[in-house]
Amino acid sequence: MRRSARTATLVAALVVAPLVTTPQAHAATRNPVLFVHGLSSSASTWNTWVGKFKADGYADSELFTWSYDWKQSNLTTASQLRRKVDEIRATTGAAKIDIVAHSMGALNSRWYVKYGGGTSTVDDFVSVAGVNHGTDMSLFCSFYTSCREMVAGSTFLKTLNSGDETPGSVNYATLWSTCDAMINPDESAKLDGATNTSVGCKTHNAMNENSDNYAKVRDFIA
Repeated sequence: MRRSARTATLVAALVVAPLVTTPQAHAATRNPVLFVHGLSSSASTWNTWVGKFKADGYADSELFTWSYDWKQSNLTTASQLRRKVDEIRATTGAAKIDIVAHSMGALNSRWYVKYGGGTSTVDDFVSVAGVNHGTDMSLFCSFYTSCREMVAGSTFLKTLNSGDETPGSVNYATLWSTCDAMINPDESAKLDGATNTSVGCKTHNAMNENSDNYAKVRDFIA
């Protein structure tokens, strides 16, 4: 009886062991995630999704939010973003990170990826309601440099979208709404070469708070 009990215990241990070690192995290969906000916003706009990522097993050390002066040129922000990415990679030891950007954040993030060396440091890039080809709404805030750069046909956008819109080996995705009043036209949010997903009718600010959108982003960068 004692030998049988020991055998049963050993078998149980062998069965349970992989269940314990597998999540640890997965966590070790997961990229840090950097969330980039948009116009008239800050790092706090990501609080809802950061909470959801934590609930799904991500650690604080894997999730990074960041605030910048959204009134400045996206060129300046892209340069600051490069330093932030370098800082995250140095802190975590990760070779690459994932970027999730909302609204105007997609523009400075894409500039970094395309012209700032990000094709070698970014694994997955997700644009959530990104102003990728401009919006008429930016005319209402054109006294800010960042807004002038979001006008369709601006020098900034022409340069950003020239040639390959999704360069390098980065995995690109966009989520776009069919009734986003801030993105006009709606399909401005799409990128050639990306996985472009219409999420139905959602407001601009709901795009990076919505639970269904979160699940799509989580699964894409997994």
